[in-house]
Amino acid sequence: MYVYVYIYCINTYFFTCIPTLYVSSCFAYTAVYPYTHIHTCTHTAPSGGLASRPGRAASPWQRPARLRASLAVCRRTGRAGPGRAGGASVCLSSMACNQAENVIKKIVREIGQECAAQGQTVSETLVAFMVKAVVLDPRNDFNVDQILMEKDVQNLIQLCVTRLLDTTNPSLSTIKMQVYFDMNYANRAELLREQHHVLEGRLAHVLREITDSRPRVQEEMENVYRKIVSYVLLSSGLGPPTDIQVVREVTAALQSVFPQTEMNTFISLSKKNKEQQLKNLAMLVTGIRLYNKECGKGGSSIDDLPAILNEAIPSATQTLDEGLNTCQARAHQYAALLESMQEDQDRCTQLSSFKLKEALFNVRQYEAFLCILLSDVITSAQEVEKMNVQFTATMEQLKNTVQNKVSVNTNEVFPLFIALSNLWTGFQDEMLLLHFLTNMTNNLQQFSEIQSQLFPEDMLSSLLEGMTVKSDEERIRETKGIRVNVSDFKNQEWLFPETIDNFDQLPIQYHSFCAHAIGVKGLTLPGNPAIGILKHRERCYVFSSKEAAYLFAQDPDKFIQLNVEKAKEYAELIQLLELRHQFEDLVSYAQAGNAVRFLIKTTIKCDSSTQTDTHILPPTIVTSYEWNEWELRRKAIKLANLRRRLTHAMQTELSHMRRENSTQVYLPKDVGTQTKRDSSSNVPRPQIFLEGLRGGSSPTTHMVKVDLTRAVDET
Repeated sequence: MYVYVYIYCINTYFFTCIPTLYVSSCFAYTAVYPYTHIHTCTHTAPSGGLASRPGRAASPWQRPARLRASLAVCRRTGRAGPGRAGGASVCLSSMACNQAENVIKKIVREIGQECAAQGQTVSETLVAFMVKAVVLDPRNDFNVDQILMEKDVQNLIQLCVTRLLDTTNPSLSTIKMQVYFDMNYANRAELLREQHHVLEGRLAHVLREITDSRPRVQEEMENVYRKIVSYVLLSSGLGPPTDIQVVREVTAALQSVFPQTEMNTFISLSKKNKEQQLKNLAMLVTGIRLYNKECGKGGSSIDDLPAILNEAIPSATQTLDEGLNTCQARAHQYAALLESMQEDQDRCTQLSSFKLKEALFNVRQYEAFLCILLSDVITSAQEVEKMNVQFTATMEQLKNTVQNKVSVNTNEVFPLFIALSNLWTGFQDEMLLLHFLTNMTNNLQQFSEIQSQLFPEDMLSSLLEGMTVKSDEERIRETKGIRVNVSDFKNQEWLFPETIDNFDQLPIQYHSFCAHAIGVKGLTLPGNPAIGILKHRERCYVFSSKEAAYLFAQDPDKFIQLNVEKAKEYAELIQLLELRHQFEDLVSYAQAGNAVRFLIKTTIKCDSSTQTDTHILPPTIVTSYEWNEWELRRKAIKLANLRRRLTHAMQTELSHMRRENSTQVYLPKDVGTQTKRDSSSNVPRPQIFLEGLRGGSSPTTHMVKVDLTRAVDET
């Protein structure tokens, strides 16, 4: 008997379905790809087969394993076919997966050891990719339904080792370049987020010691305060923490906003509030130190980041521009040589031994990566320019607010100090980004040296003698004003600037290279959108000439498949031309992890839930329904007794001739009467004078009474 192991060859970065292979192995050696689930089927071996028979020890390569489009592991018997017996199925998923990991590790380790023995150190990720590249390449004849025995597996390993040791092949350099870039590059947001996360991790120990401390005596209070000084200094990144002068500056700035007498209040805060308070103190101290540096009162250890950035960014931009110009010139020369090979048979024979296509793809990939880095540098320059303006304005506003005052309102200056700190943090981030981009640029250069060594300048000059080398801009200018005639196509949709908004932002396939030249000529020629953008199956394609556009539009699927086949032959084209949609199960190197996971497609899982109504239809509850038999009997007896009952009525005196009565009354109204009239009278005031009561020479008093009261009728 022998065992078939059906495995779907999952393409984790560059590939989709790898051809079906048979590998003879006692542990289901798949040779190329592991799996999440595998079908292991047991069959009776045909006559002459290399099955593992009872009493015969199976060698590590003597159980045929078939790589097939399936992801479940079952041990089956009873498969229809001549010479095969039937039977039951047994699940072997867990065991098969463990075997697959061991197999992949064995292959990767064996290739890596063989390369190391030859003096070449390669990473597991690169080895895993090369295994897939060898299987994918149609020139290696790993076809569907091919039986891969022990010697074939060794041949596969040897092919991988040969390609990995061929350091003169630009294709290997391009693949290494793609692996390096994908494993190391990160955009601005990701890089800064990771950097801030690392900084927080470094400060976590000091922060935890401060927030968890419970000092009771003065000595413990002073110790916690020194830790706060260390935290503020380390979080700001302004000067070395071992410099005594820097520590004194930080301590003085901290005491101006947070004196040691406030430690009791700080200790009483919750842990979350303590952390927030420490962050605010760090920003305030940073702003104060920056202000003192501007005023010439300290900050000698603080680097002038704006000035450094203003010098470094133009230098980085110039380096990238020079690299771009060089690789673009090389690409134009290689394209001219390849075009001459297709036009002249003698020329083709002369240059066929040169790896011109591999060199062209190498410089095109290098150009693409340099464009990404240059775009990041330009973005950084714009951010620095904007922050310079804000920093200068904030510093001037702070100077005008302070103006040598003895005391200043904290509500006015504290926000300005915090703003200075945030802007300085932005400068530090831009320094980190620029350093990262500079390192990426320098490290990428080594991957482009192979093609320049294969084709020195004097050699290229001799090969290009008498030829016209066209740049990408010149090729586009040649087709200026030329466009396809839409009426020539009935079932194709063409896009032009006047027919669609955001014409320049359309996602063009194949990295904006001509969709016809890739598969037919093996060239990466720039496409001209002005000729017309073909929209086929919701994807957009551009072309280098009107003729190429017409040929492609006649049968787009045919040329798309040609491009896919070209990418299988030159695996570096899959990333260069952004063909991941053609290979649906691709995973980037950075997401692949180790080499085993790089070759295994992980099971896709997701959380899902459904919500259904309790009662979809309106409720139809019969309230009179009774399920209790005894209750039904009780109601039946009651109804039976009612048949023997009579209804009696009687009239009483209290209810005789009674009916409801109502009366209508008028509400009283407000009235008033006059019963008297008001009158008044004025009585004259009495005025009586007596004369002779005092004075006089006579002893006898002679009094005279004078009444001056007016009559009543005179008043």
